[in-house]
Amino acid sequence: MRYTPHTAAEIDVMLRAVGAASVDALLAHVPEGLRQRASLASLPRGIDERALRTELASLAARNRTEALTFLGAGAYPHFIPAAVEQLAGRAEFATAYTPYQPEVSQGTLQATFEFQSAVAALTGMEVANAGMYDGATAAAEAVLMTQRLRPNRPLVLLARALHPHYREVIATYLTGIADIESVEVPYGADGRTVLPAAELLRRASCLVLGYPNVFGVVEDLTRAAAAAHAEDCLLVSATGEALALAALRTPGAAGVDIAIAEGQSLGLPLAYGGPGLGLFASRERFVRSLPGRLVGETVDARGERGYVLTLATREQHIRRERATSNICTNQGLCAVQVVVYLSLLGRRGLANVAERNLRGAHALAERLRGIGTLRFSGPYFNEFVLSIDGARRRWQRALAAGVVAGLPLGDWYPELEDALLLCATELHDAAAMERLAAALANDLPPAASRTEGHS
Repeated sequence: MRYTPHTAAEIDVMLRAVGAASVDALLAHVPEGLRQRASLASLPRGIDERALRTELASLAARNRTEALTFLGAGAYPHFIPAAVEQLAGRAEFATAYTPYQPEVSQGTLQATFEFQSAVAALTGMEVANAGMYDGATAAAEAVLMTQRLRPNRPLVLLARALHPHYREVIATYLTGIADIESVEVPYGADGRTVLPAAELLRRASCLVLGYPNVFGVVEDLTRAAAAAHAEDCLLVSATGEALALAALRTPGAAGVDIAIAEGQSLGLPLAYGGPGLGLFASRERFVRSLPGRLVGETVDARGERGYVLTLATREQHIRRERATSNICTNQGLCAVQVVVYLSLLGRRGLANVAERNLRGAHALAERLRGIGTLRFSGPYFNEFVLSIDGARRRWQRALAAGVVAGLPLGDWYPELEDALLLCATELHDAAAMERLAAALANDLPPAASRTEGHS
């Protein structure tokens, strides 16, 4: 079956417009080897729905879902109340791709407005946009925003303790932009970023810090903001674990200029890695440089409350080359799910969940004392780095016993080959922590020989 709306006559018109004699001629520039690999001739014949369901169930059964995991590193397991998906899944929220006549879609605009309000409150900032693709793209868009605000400073300072994926996406965004240089700022023995010298800050448009950073360590944003602002450099905080913002001093209160975060922890399932949701907030004085879209509240001709697309500074809204961002939509349904989660928990409920994460991680670190040692002395939220002899070997043995013992950090940081990044959330009880400790001590048999359940 061909999934295309175009008739043969329409295809001929399009081919003539681009000067190609046929579809094959249009694709002739693609190397023959790649074209052969893309051929559909070798695919088997189609099957009926019942057979398809059986085949998909067989494939799904091959996934390992029984493992007990203490893996965080940018994606965090949290409990999601059933009401979140039930409310976010209502038909009223299942709208068309993008409301190009936005004021007609008052429900969509109101949901986005409430989302922006929640993000502003969570980050302690004055204004937030309608969302970005994920935390990494939000970080990259923040860096580009600082270049618009400080155009004569072609230097970007990135903390080495910033999540490597965020650093890689920022580097990709900066590829091809003339004269912009990025410099990596090292971390110290406490796991916190060593603040750059004044000379570097004076040349930079921004300093980007994780909050908490990839090691789970809480950076001193207040001190960093003072150092950066003394040299007219902007401070960007990047939070991979958004739940931490309910327990820590907000970026806004600490003096941050632009605060971004990955919103996955706030009511979105892990779902094998996505989708995520980028949270983006800044000082109001920078609103004209904000990427993406921003919904505002107003009143209509009858004096009744209404919502409008206040800013839409992207290339599809006439701005063209003056657009602040090429991100062409926001994660609408994900944003709805996040705002439902935040609304259900409220300030007190969110703080309670954050407190459980904080206590749980510190209880786990205490339980592992003697098996390994904390690598960094800085304060941490629900994630920490454990130094342990034979880290990778122990991790592999734990996996064979049905326990994912965090993340071996050697692949990201060669100097931390003997370290594991471990995460504990409200889903990890005392029994789960005991299993992890036994697995790291190599006291558990392989998973195949065990029959007991797990937490």
